[in-house]
Amino acid sequence: MLCLLFPTTLWRTLMVSLLMAASALPGSALAQSPQDKLLTQVRQWVGKTQNTNPSQVDLAPLDARVQVQSCAQPLQMDLPFASRETVRVRCTQPPWQLYMRLQTPTTANTGQVEVTQTGSRESLTRKTVVTRYLIQRGTQLDASMLEEVSLPAQGMDPQSVASIQDLLYGELVRDVPAGQVLRNSDIRRAVLVKQGQSALMSVGLNSGFQITVRVEALQDGRIGEQIRLKNPDSGRLLTGTVTGPNAVRGL
Repeated sequence: MLCLLFPTTLWRTLMVSLLMAASALPGSALAQSPQDKLLTQVRQWVGKTQNTNPSQVDLAPLDARVQVQSCAQPLQMDLPFASRETVRVRCTQPPWQLYMRLQTPTTANTGQVEVTQTGSRESLTRKTVVTRYLIQRGTQLDASMLEEVSLPAQGMDPQSVASIQDLLYGELVRDVPAGQVLRNSDIRRAVLVKQGQSALMSVGLNSGFQITVRVEALQDGRIGEQIRLKNPDSGRLLTGTVTGPNAVRGL
């Protein structure tokens, strides 16, 4: 009997490609679970937005406690954090959302796990973010409140945040005590532009010139969201994308 030996990464790529192809066939006998469908769609979305082969997209495993529900509507996906390593997946019917972590080419082989030598033994650690002190629900986070540390990888929550950059323009959805590891589910994007308040809108940033005007926000906005605005001098209605605290970019 002849045996063909494949490298692990090649075998995984081949299997992912076969599963995607089989699930795309009309009337395919390969019934995907809601979690399998989720993983397939996330890989396809990341592949399209990052111009790469979906089979090469490496995702960190979901927490075993997460039960993925079927979604009656197309899934909505975006990159809510600055590091672009976390994909937020949302369903409108029934309403739910979860976060999935991308393993970049520099970390895919190790899963962001570091190997350190202690005498003749090896210990595995992983970078994560912890709070320096008690932070209350609704607080907008900044780097001074947080610290990046290396902790034992074994038993660490797969949803733990690996970089402070992931938390920029985020706020807590619960009280978090000092020294607590932060998870994606603990964070949501903070409101950076509030309805009724003024903001600075930049126009023409990519056209060789830039004009900045003060506008009034007609709705709340978080980083990356498009909101309605009004020029208080002319009364003209505008649309802009939130880029920071009280800052928007004109469309």
